Amino acid sequence: MEHWDLRAHEVVPHHPEVLRSDDGVLRTVVLQLPSGERMQEHETHEHTWVVVIEGEIEIAQDGATLQGGPGFVARFDPHERREVRARGDARVLLFLAPWPGPGHPNLPR
Repeated sequence: MEHWDLRAHEVVPHHPEVLRSDDGVLRTVVLQLPSGERMQEHETHEHTWVVVIEGEIEIAQDGATLQGGPGFVARFDPHERREVRARGDARVLLFLAPWPGPGHPNLPR
């Protein structure tokens, strides 16, 4: 068994930490977004779940915005574009599956 207390886990802003990566299955990443900062509009090759551990985020997509605090979960399909902004210092857990997704640059061609 592996386990983490994500509220106490030290995470440096601008340095996402991969907690676990299992090829063909899943990757988990924890990151710290300082207040006012954002993950610019982006997409992933995988299904992505965003879980707020601490703080509050805002997700912008297709002209709409949604806010969420601790316990908030959002899921995105592969290639679904979004921007994530920190409304205060925020700690976020990402699940990406399957890892790596079809078309990911790390996959052999």
